[in-house]
Amino acid sequence: MNASAKDLASLLPPGFTLGVATSAFQIEGALDEDGRGPSGWDVFAAKPGSIVEDHSPAVSCDHYHRMPEDVALMKALGIDSYRFSLSWSRIQPGGSGPVNPAGLDFYARLIDLLLANGISPMATLYHWDTPLPLDEAGGWMNRDTAYRLGDFAAIAAAAFGDRVTRWVTVNEPATVTTNGYALGMHAPGEALMLKSLPSVHHQLLGHGLALQALRAAKVQGEIGITNVYSPMVPATANPLDAVSAGLMDVAQNRLYADPVLLGKYPDVIRAATFFSSSFSPSSEDMELISQPLDFYGLNYYMPTRVGAGPGEGAVPPGMAEAMGDDLSGTPGAPFHIAPFPDTETTAYGWPVKPEYMSVALAELADRYPDLPPVYITEGGASFEDVVVQCVGSDRRMVPDERRLRYLADHIGTALEATRPGGAAEAVDLRGYYVWSFMDNFEWSAGYKQPFGLVHVDFDTQVRTPKASYYWLQEVLAARNAAPAAQPAGGQQDGAPAAGQQDADGQNGGVADVGEPSPAG
Repeated sequence: MNASAKDLASLLPPGFTLGVATSAFQIEGALDEDGRGPSGWDVFAAKPGSIVEDHSPAVSCDHYHRMPEDVALMKALGIDSYRFSLSWSRIQPGGSGPVNPAGLDFYARLIDLLLANGISPMATLYHWDTPLPLDEAGGWMNRDTAYRLGDFAAIAAAAFGDRVTRWVTVNEPATVTTNGYALGMHAPGEALMLKSLPSVHHQLLGHGLALQALRAAKVQGEIGITNVYSPMVPATANPLDAVSAGLMDVAQNRLYADPVLLGKYPDVIRAATFFSSSFSPSSEDMELISQPLDFYGLNYYMPTRVGAGPGEGAVPPGMAEAMGDDLSGTPGAPFHIAPFPDTETTAYGWPVKPEYMSVALAELADRYPDLPPVYITEGGASFEDVVVQCVGSDRRMVPDERRLRYLADHIGTALEATRPGGAAEAVDLRGYYVWSFMDNFEWSAGYKQPFGLVHVDFDTQVRTPKASYYWLQEVLAARNAAPAAQPAGGQQDGAPAAGQQDADGQNGGVADVGEPSPAG
């Protein structure tokens, strides 16, 4: 592992950022404390059967109370940057109207502590937790929600605009529409199918209005949006499979990226007449949506193999958590998701195909000639983890070599693809954020899909760094120690070398963060 960490460190270009990511609803808990209002996800998660084994997000990682301990773990890891989200319901409980001072104070303390420890903050404005009053008024099917996000952006800019290094306006609008409004498997639980299209436009409009508000406030940080991207692969040589993969590409990728990066919806969408009549974007809307970005956020996890007809699987990427193991085809479905033969999968059943990271980046470069600098704002894998008690000591370890290998292969592929002569050399790749920093509430999957570099015992709240954590720590330490790598991402973001304590010297429930890697 030491050799692979050093090899990867040697590939990191000057200024490249390595970070970790989370979202507020997945880690904070404290859903009814200090003036936080309910979100649509609070109500959805409380419905029996909505979440695997009816797991509750009420406490989750208890990050709201243990934030200093978690920042200490990040400092010891040595990361350059931390991507987190601002809970809209915690800051503005009604989705409009009065601001909650306690909510602002929590994030002010988080941001200040990150900066004090040399970690640059990347703040996401909207990561799916819509305030309940807005959800009850139609959520993203209601155009007014876009304007409310613009107002929320102005609130965040006034409070944190002088300290946040990067802003993400909206996270994965594709997942919100597909899972929340088309299929009903995420909050708010609507199963509108094709009639969900207005939720696409309103999220993108919300992005544009939020970007406009941030720029009007003259925030110091860079501004972008984050979209999930999955390369679509025809299941066979059958031309119908190629057509199906193309349609899936439009629905999953281009529907969200084209308006932002090209200023128009894909031709097949604009030509369609069977969508809701409320979908009629104006030129003024498109100008807002396609304002120039400082960066483009890419969430990449896997490719998707698509076949014509219902087949044996008819769910989009990421839906396995809500469907359990039943991926049977839907009668009459125009296409289906097919497994990749002889391919390792994650605990979610997602194919592990790091080579398609290169494909994703190359496709973005080809489709969008004016593509801004890119950050991979999420990448990671869920695997079943086993906590091992070391003989003769109180130390615990989590030997998650499969996650370690996933990260090494995907980060390495991205770096190789964007080097001179690489398949995506036109992409200005600026960084990679690991999803996720710690195990958390994984939406409809509850606590059954651990993605974290840090294991969380949800009964005791003890944090145990995994082998992947120690491996990434070695990568960062090796990069910082290499003279040729300066100035590296850590210097750009002010990150320290790995292994140092936080400003308060706190480790809380952390298990032996500074010791050598258990897999070393």
